[in-house]
Amino acid sequence: MDTREKTDAFVCKTYVRHGKAFVSGKGMYLTDEEGQVYTDFLAGIAVCSLGHCHPEVTEAVRNQAGRLVHVSNLFYTQPQADLARALVEKSFAHRVFFANSGAEANEAAIKLARRYFYDKGQSNRFRIITMTQSFHGRTMATLTATGQDKIKQGFSPLLDGFYHVPFNDIDALTKALDDSVCAVMMEPVQGEGGVIPADPEYLSRVRSLCDRTGTLLIFDEIQTGMGRCGTLFAHEIYGVTPDIMTLAKALGNGVPIGAMLATEDAAAGFGPGSHGSTFGGTPLATAAGLKTLTLISDLRFLAQVKEKGRYFKKQLKGLQARHPRIKDVRGKGLLLGMEIDDGAGVLVENCFKKGFIVNAIQDKVIRFAPPLIVETKDIDRLVSVLDSLL
Repeated sequence: MDTREKTDAFVCKTYVRHGKAFVSGKGMYLTDEEGQVYTDFLAGIAVCSLGHCHPEVTEAVRNQAGRLVHVSNLFYTQPQADLARALVEKSFAHRVFFANSGAEANEAAIKLARRYFYDKGQSNRFRIITMTQSFHGRTMATLTATGQDKIKQGFSPLLDGFYHVPFNDIDALTKALDDSVCAVMMEPVQGEGGVIPADPEYLSRVRSLCDRTGTLLIFDEIQTGMGRCGTLFAHEIYGVTPDIMTLAKALGNGVPIGAMLATEDAAAGFGPGSHGSTFGGTPLATAAGLKTLTLISDLRFLAQVKEKGRYFKKQLKGLQARHPRIKDVRGKGLLLGMEIDDGAGVLVENCFKKGFIVNAIQDKVIRFAPPLIVETKDIDRLVSVLDSLL
């Protein structure tokens, strides 16, 4: 049995996989078992932001794996301490909780928001408002928080205490926010929802509304953080700071790691025994995270991401001018979406046949989330292929 046959025979069928098995990757490129090379404009869904097998991250992982991989969070480890300090120094936050994935980071944020008010004697404040078309994960709590019905089918009863309002609609949020709400949770740019950026005025008004009502503001930056939108964290574009933020995906450049960051005040909701994770913040994962954070947070690197994002968006806008099928081009930095009339899945398959990896959302949006090291020549090659296919 080859790789595909074994996978189909023994792995749960939760994914529709392309008919290729990859064996190696370097930078922008992936190689399959037959030796065919593909240009990756998805980066493992915004994960490998420094490219596949980045030499410095690989070296950090290799060195740490030879020293210490795991001891549990009953003890101190230097890589975890160093990454926590670096995240705090580069963000609004004062405290970090480490997890293994974006869903776990969001679970931590949800639990922290509820525990925060419970400890204040306000156990009636437990509801969390999230946005329609949002995506926060596939655990029971994050599934309930997600504003897409299609991924909830078959999992009822869902958890109590979540309410959804339309994204970018401040009036709807204002009406929904009462004294039973502990937090408002949202993505600065909705990724799985169709690559939809928040309106600048909207985020500012959300922050003011939360301040006025004493509600915690949670930004899910699992997909938008770590330089993806041209700043280290997407909320920096808007000049709006949350109380709690979640990270994952690109934080380890492929090594599984998640993090929840919080202000000192918000973090007070977590005391000893209130939350935990056996594998959260292992020396191996945090060593990868520290090296990744160091490289991505370099201001020169982020400036290049902004410039390449502007160039990519301009080229896609040029396609839109030539092809009526393209209804919109939107996004921030190198998280871009191209909305077409229909058939996004077919376009993705045809791109794959031409050697390019992109992603379809809801059969109407092509999502582009390439490694942040993408070059204009790679962008031009993809745009040329899209032009011919359209």
